[in-house]
Amino acid sequence: MPAELLRAVEKIYRKSRGLLWQARYGFPARGMHVIAVTGTNGKTTTISYINEILKAAGYKTAVLNTVFYEVAGKKTPNTTHFTVDKQSIVQSFFARAKRAKVDYVILEVTSHALDQDRIMGVKVDIALITNLTQDHLDYHKTMKNYARAKSLLLRNYGAKYGLLNADDEWFEYFRGRSSAKVVPYGKAQNAKIKITEIKLNGSGASARLTYGGQKLDIATRLPGEFNVYNASAAVGVGFLLEIKPEDIKKGIYSLAELSGRMEEISARQDFRVFVDFAITPDAIEKALTALKKISKGKVRVVFGATGDRDREKRPDMGRVAAKLADAIYLTDDETYTEDPQKIREAVMSGIRGAKGAGKTKVIPDRKEAMKQAFMDAGKDDSVLITGLGHEDSRNMGGRLVPWSDQKVARELLKNI
Repeated sequence: MPAELLRAVEKIYRKSRGLLWQARYGFPARGMHVIAVTGTNGKTTTISYINEILKAAGYKTAVLNTVFYEVAGKKTPNTTHFTVDKQSIVQSFFARAKRAKVDYVILEVTSHALDQDRIMGVKVDIALITNLTQDHLDYHKTMKNYARAKSLLLRNYGAKYGLLNADDEWFEYFRGRSSAKVVPYGKAQNAKIKITEIKLNGSGASARLTYGGQKLDIATRLPGEFNVYNASAAVGVGFLLEIKPEDIKKGIYSLAELSGRMEEISARQDFRVFVDFAITPDAIEKALTALKKISKGKVRVVFGATGDRDREKRPDMGRVAAKLADAIYLTDDETYTEDPQKIREAVMSGIRGAKGAGKTKVIPDRKEAMKQAFMDAGKDDSVLITGLGHEDSRNMGGRLVPWSDQKVARELLKNI
């Protein structure tokens, strides 16, 4: 069967199943107020900020994202390794949200979910795109295809507003494909929600935002300028919903920690340890840049690349680490069915190309790599562990095995 015909048949099948699951749960998304967030990086954190703002304003919420599900304040971890999984799960989630009589549903939407119609029947009030950088090219093949999939959120779901990052290189592309009213945020001149006076510190950041003649000073408790952008996107939602400034500020400040998102691990050691989900060159660059700005000592990174996924980004991940980290501990992430040595070699080619081989230790065993980084760390150094974030298992050789970067880090730190 020709590829185009096969794709058409798959689309018909998905739409049919989508309608069946909507009918099975009584078309639960109808009449609900939905804020949907997509982008390559920052989706989960941005959603968490939005959730805290809405709760600070007294609204009842439901949240579906990579890290957790939450309905009317009851939170459960998302252990599926998927953000938006099956159409049945999406409709079941909306049914629970409707029964709980929530005011807003906040939905994290991936490019795969948009391309495969997994959120059929959902009408969106506000669509938000955080950014677009290289990822998922094993599926989308080209960046343009990837961007096209993301842009579906701006034109296929009835969004009234489209919040877009004015500083992202794909901003004009998304603006040109949006049927929603575009509201840019960022530092750029054309930003309607303007970010100014960013100040970073060891425990977070502060910034001033301006919108429609009003000023709002916010403080975040998550480190890095990229988290100022995540917070600002959420503030934009607050502005559009006409939430009181004091509730917006309270919501932003109340997010003190998010599992696997620049999550600090402390066991009274004299250096800092952070666990982050960063799995793209851009995300690793942002995390390392943030630590270099706030760290008093050296910045060390423990990371690897995922098997059976976008192979093209692996050398770029290595180049970024070589450019920004003072010491690199190249290890295994999730291998899936690939030869782990070949994965490491692809990352190492980028490290060598950026002349970082001299500061790199290749330690396939992830626990041993973390242990070595901790043993090498001096007073006031920072160790960044990336790739798995909040996950409590990893796929090694096609088999899921229990694993938690946080638990392993705490165990090792107690014995150092």
